[in-house]
Amino acid sequence: MTKPRPITETDRRAVRRHHAAGMTRNAIAKKLNRSPSTVSKLAAELGLTFDRGAEVVAATEARRIDLAARRVTLAETLHEDAEKLRAQLWEPCTIGEFAGKEGDWHTANLDRPRFGDQRAILGAAGIAIDRSLKLQPAQGGENADQMTSMLGQLGSVLTAAFANEGQDDGGDDGG
Repeated sequence: MTKPRPITETDRRAVRRHHAAGMTRNAIAKKLNRSPSTVSKLAAELGLTFDRGAEVVAATEARRIDLAARRVTLAETLHEDAEKLRAQLWEPCTIGEFAGKEGDWHTANLDRPRFGDQRAILGAAGIAIDRSLKLQPAQGGENADQMTSMLGQLGSVLTAAFANEGQDDGGDDGG
């Protein structure tokens, strides 16, 4: 194990000079080939600090604002996804499946998705709505709380219906 190099007056002057030039503790440590803790000790002896509190607060606030904007964008995208899914409920579609003894691929054109598929679409739309409301809760209006509650319940019901998909009677006709 090597013996630590003694701190010299030259080190103290260098710390003071580099600190006055606005260098960070780690940059000074690298320049002087000293550990950051040694630079901190020397700075404390000299009455200097490397306080970056205001910079950290500003950076944290900028990050918070950026994330809030991203949450709004994501919530809007999830709402758009829910609307696209909702539109599929009554649109003509083509289904395909392997069938028959030989396992041949068969397709069929339908006026609308089968009941099980409609339920899956509703479940996915409900999840999208639920998640978007968690990212960006509904705001404004005298009935905003009522609306948020109703949409949240709708999302929960649709999610539950989607989760129970495997428990239907096996019919695909929508009953």
